[in-house]
Amino acid sequence: MSPHDILNIALVTALISLAVGQVLSMVRLMIGPTTGDRILALDTMVINALGLVIVLGMYQGVKIYFEVALLVAMLGFVSTVALARFILRGDIIE
Repeated sequence: MSPHDILNIALVTALISLAVGQVLSMVRLMIGPTTGDRILALDTMVINALGLVIVLGMYQGVKIYFEVALLVAMLGFVSTVALARFILRGDIIE
C-alpha cells in the first residue's frame, strides 16, 4: 500500500465517523429533554459539519472548502451565542 492509499482510507474513515456523529447529534436534538441539550446538540452539529467540510476538502484536494469552513465556523458561533442569549433573556439585541 502506498502512502496515498493510506491517506484515502484515513479520510474516508474520518468522513464516516463525522457523519455518524452528525446523526447522533440530530438524535440528541430531537429527543433532548431540556433546551440546553438541544442547544449543545446544535453546536455539536456545527462542529461536525465543519469537520465534514474540511475533510471533504482534503479528500478532493480543493482549497475553497477551507474558506467555506471558516464561514461555517463564524456563523455557527454567532448563531449559538444568539440562541443561548435568546433562551436566557428572551431578547437578542438589548
